[in-house]
Amino acid sequence: QVQLVESGGGLVQAGGSLRLSCAGSGRSFSLYTMGWFRQAPGKEREFVAAVNWSGYSTDYADSVKGRFTVSRDNTKNTVYLQANSLKPEDTAVYYCAAKGGSWIDPRAGYVYWGQGTQVTVSS
Repeated sequence: QVQLVESGGGLVQAGGSLRLSCAGSGRSFSLYTMGWFRQAPGKEREFVAAVNWSGYSTDYADSVKGRFTVSRDNTKNTVYLQANSLKPEDTAVYYCAAKGGSWIDPRAGYVYWGQGTQVTVSS
């Protein structure tokens, strides 16, 4: 079992930045694909970004490509989401997730989920 705890959310004005962190536990953390998802009220949860075990492979939703950067530090069991040029439509609860297996479909198959952290972008 992998335990995940997100942090770093908050209120920011449009055009601003936030750095979200996801702290994980478990002996095999460094072998997991890590993903970020978000969910706004009344909407389905959507994929945001993913990074493989080494940090050298990444995948981004079109809506955040060029603005968000996902990275990880396996020595700290932590994955990050640097969110720049934030827009009001980025407002959502952001969730960290983990899964094992190969890098086939980085947007699906996640097993472990954090509690989420709120990101609110004002105009």
